[in-house]
Amino acid sequence: MTATIDFRLIRQLWMFLAVAEESHFGRAAKRLGISQPPLTEQIKVLEKALNLTLFERSRRGTVLSPAGAAILPAVRQFAGQVERLEQVVREVAAGQSGVLRIGAINAAMLETVPSILTRLKERHPKLTVYIQEIDSAEAVPALEAGNLDLAFARIEGEVGPAIATLPLTEDRLAVALPADHALAALPRVRLQSLADEPLVMSSRKVSPVYFDMLTAVCRSHGFAPRILHEVRSVVSQIAYVGCGQGVALVPASMSKLAPGNVVVRPIKERIMVVTAALAWNRNRYHPVIETVLGQLTRGLHTP
Repeated sequence: MTATIDFRLIRQLWMFLAVAEESHFGRAAKRLGISQPPLTEQIKVLEKALNLTLFERSRRGTVLSPAGAAILPAVRQFAGQVERLEQVVREVAAGQSGVLRIGAINAAMLETVPSILTRLKERHPKLTVYIQEIDSAEAVPALEAGNLDLAFARIEGEVGPAIATLPLTEDRLAVALPADHALAALPRVRLQSLADEPLVMSSRKVSPVYFDMLTAVCRSHGFAPRILHEVRSVVSQIAYVGCGQGVALVPASMSKLAPGNVVVRPIKERIMVVTAALAWNRNRYHPVIETVLGQLTRGLHTP
């Protein structure tokens, strides 16, 4: 079964997006480098093809109809994918040797990814790298679907037969506290002393393995954590602590992100947590990732 690409539809969707963002046919036409009459005609053709009214026109200007507003997010996503495709094609045509799509959690983008990318660029100067921020829970589905080639996330243990993982960095568990908290004066804080404290935790939806590990550690020290907030990143945890919304278990290296009203103290018990692991789909062939992964694993801990 074969299919053909409807380039006319792609062009009409670009036009729809321009009118939606400009809220004015004249400005949209100028942005697209065409005159207004053909733009208006093409939008009418698109509306007829979709059997939808996409815009409502009034004295106040052009506004999206409910149907137009409903399809706008998908059209924006599609336009972004087309732009990425065009960029990849241009770079390949210009002699680039490969493209690598990387997803990374916020903490890994701050701590782990920059130095690894430096090494990759030294070994593969023509490699084009695209990075997007992800949650740990998004890593495996994105790798399985082929939307990412590599993921840097908090991943431990078995995550599926197709996904391979390699722990990259670990750090000592610490607690972020308001600077005026009684425990902030201590050089180290016993985990059990947090039993009655409201906790700001990294959401289980974001990183289920990390969440379950921290919960299990608390229970092994005699208490069930009192979780007041679940947030999406370590940066958010520290921000919530700074706003007086509790205390947070974070990697000790995150002390560099703490503002003046937050202190980070190591947990007295030596508890190590994986802050980033590398994950990839071993069942998906990628001509670049095979070489990159081999060099990365060999040189990962080389000074």
